[in-house]
Amino acid sequence: MASTIPITMMLTRQGAHDVENMYYTAKSKKEDDPGQALEEFRAIVDQETERGDWGFKALKQSTKLLFLTLHRPTDALASYIKLLTYTKSAVTRNYSEKTINGILDYVGGGKGGVVEVDVLERFYAATNEALEEAKNERLSVKTNLKLAKLWLDRKEYGRLQKIIRELHAATRAAMDSEDQSQRGTQLLEIYALEIQMHNEMRNVKKLKEIYNASNNVRSAIPHPRIMGVIKECGGKMWMGERQWSLASSDFFESFRNYDEAGSPQRIQVLKYLVLANMLTGSEVNPFDSQETKPYKSDPQIKQ
Repeated sequence: MASTIPITMMLTRQGAHDVENMYYTAKSKKEDDPGQALEEFRAIVDQETERGDWGFKALKQSTKLLFLTLHRPTDALASYIKLLTYTKSAVTRNYSEKTINGILDYVGGGKGGVVEVDVLERFYAATNEALEEAKNERLSVKTNLKLAKLWLDRKEYGRLQKIIRELHAATRAAMDSEDQSQRGTQLLEIYALEIQMHNEMRNVKKLKEIYNASNNVRSAIPHPRIMGVIKECGGKMWMGERQWSLASSDFFESFRNYDEAGSPQRIQVLKYLVLANMLTGSEVNPFDSQETKPYKSDPQIKQ
């Protein structure tokens, strides 16, 4: 087995001008020797005289290694906080936003093993602090929407309600400065989270209130998955009230939107649609429509 060259010697031999080679050498070791790769990424950052693109890339790789491979979330957080200082001037706004989104996606995606809630919360708090300093309200809202989804998935309803209040406040504050379609789209995303929360908490009165509010949003271009969520919960609400026709209508809209979004949830909602249609006593076959016809023989529907 070849001996590892000391990092300081690599720096002396190659000099700062060869930092690109150092970066790709470190990157090539990520799978076979993540500890050594991490050390070499850190060396790139340590030798910088001023924050630059390669230091940012090295911190990005370090954060990912620490969180996903080495399962050291607290150390990953420290690396991430340092990375955020580079977003002020070392890299472009688009690149920094893409990197932040990517990191928060895997941090909140459950791929790093068991992570304490407080550590997760600090990732988002550090992000929002940096975004507030950069006056990037749009990405700040997007970050809080990710955090809200994380708390919903973890059934952290107290934390979720706090974030939802902050999101509503940010949306109201942006009424004059943003175009109405962007505000409406944002509002529907918040409502979708609230509707899911109240559905899980069996808070029917609040669920209906938010559902009705979502139907009153006119200027919006939401992602079809968001409408799939809202209409699915609406269908369940109507089922609880024995309003079979309204339930059938909402389940169809939910299915159509989930199908457009490519979401596997479309199959479950299609089952709900079949049930609601049976309860209406209607003789109309739910598989006669252009949208549902391809799923008529799907084995999952017959389960």
